Amino acid sequence: MDAALPLTTVLEAVLAVAALGLAVSLRPWRMLQGGLLTPALAALALLPWFWLLPQKLPQGLAVQFSGACLLLLMLGWPLAVPVLALVAAAVWALGQAGWEAVLSQYVWVGLVPATVALGIGAALRRWLPPNLFVYTLGRGFLGTAVAVFAAGVLYELSYHLLGGNTLHDALVARWLMAWGDAFLTGLFTAVFVAFAPQWLATWSDARYLRPPQS
Repeated sequence: MDAALPLTTVLEAVLAVAALGLAVSLRPWRMLQGGLLTPALAALALLPWFWLLPQKLPQGLAVQFSGACLLLLMLGWPLAVPVLALVAAAVWALGQAGWEAVLSQYVWVGLVPATVALGIGAALRRWLPPNLFVYTLGRGFLGTAVAVFAAGVLYELSYHLLGGNTLHDALVARWLMAWGDAFLTGLFTAVFVAFAPQWLATWSDARYLRPPQS
C-alpha cells in the first residue's frame, strides 16, 4: 500500500485544481478567436523543452526557465493557466519525472509566477501612468524578476532545502535565475510590442500609446 502523499504535494494539487477550475470558469478558449491561437500553439510547442531542461542537468539546484510571465502577458491569466497545464502534461509524457515532480513544477514554475505577475500588473496599472516603458520594463522585465523570485522563495520556504543546499544558497540561486527569465521576457515583450502587438492580450494601443494629457 502506497504511503500517504506529502502535505506539500496535497497543497500543490489543491492549488492546481483551484486555479484550473477558476480559469476554465472564465471560458478562456474564447480568446483564441482574437489572434492568440498562434502564441498559444507556439508555447505548447516550445515551452515543454525548456521545462524538461532540469531533467537533463546534474542533480542539485537545476537551471530552470519559467516562461510563465511571458505567457501571462501574451495570453492573459485565464488562458495561460490551462496552457501551462498542457505544458506540464507534455513534460510528464516526454520526461522521466514522476507526476508529483511535474505537479510541483507546474505550480511553482508556472502557476505561481503567472499569478504573482498578474498582481504586479494590476498594481502597475493602478499606481503608475499608462506608459510604453512601464509596460515593457515594469511588467516585462522587472515584474518578471520579482514574480519568478517570489515563486522561488515560496517554494524554498515550503520545502526548506533542495538538493542539500542551504536555504540561503538556494535563494541566491533563485534570485540569479529570476533575472535570466526577466531578460528574456523583457526582450520578447519589447519585440512583440513593436512587431506583433496582437500576440499580447495585456497590451492596448489605446492605453499605452495615447498622447499624454496636458
